[in-house]
Amino acid sequence: QGSEEAKAFVNAFLKRSMPKKTDEAIQDILTRKAVVLEHYSKKKTKPKRKKTKGFTAKQRREMRLFEIEPGQQRYAIFLPLHELWKQYIRDLCHGLKPDAQPHMVQAKLLKADLHGAIVTVTKSKCPSYVGITGIILQEFKHVFKIITKEDKLKVVPKLNSVFSLEIDGFISYIYGSKFQLRASERSAKKFKLKGTIDL
Repeated sequence: QGSEEAKAFVNAFLKRSMPKKTDEAIQDILTRKAVVLEHYSKKKTKPKRKKTKGFTAKQRREMRLFEIEPGQQRYAIFLPLHELWKQYIRDLCHGLKPDAQPHMVQAKLLKADLHGAIVTVTKSKCPSYVGITGIILQEFKHVFKIITKEDKLKVVPKLNSVFSLEIDGFISYIYGSKFQLRASERSAKKFKLKGTIDL
């Protein structure tokens, strides 16, 4: 009786352990001295990462997050920002000393944050933009938003425009067509010093 129970137990155990095997295959395995049990591991489902919910570009436009209130569009309000920007550039360029190499200063300005800089549109394929001078309030991929001394907010496209900015006697020119990047992307980009200079 003991051997019969053992045989029944082994048969049942093998069926549970090897569900894909037929009874004939199990019996064939039992005739051998060694039994190799097959292991079927359950596939572990990876928990899905929850994406942080942020606003879409459409929602940001609808909420007008980046729009400056008309009452805040005054040149005098942003002069302290310009003073902070000048100090930031001086620190970035180690003081802007007279013996500073122009190409080194230019390379740092290309990657610097321009919010607060006073710029002038020196050239443009659209003549109405030429001569606009003011403080950069916002920089987007394709445009600068500039507040002028007349308290007018101007949106100037980078494409086909040349901008100049001056700090401590150093004048730098920005060729907008080569500058169509967001401020965050520009800081990581490698600019070529040589190349075609064109609107």
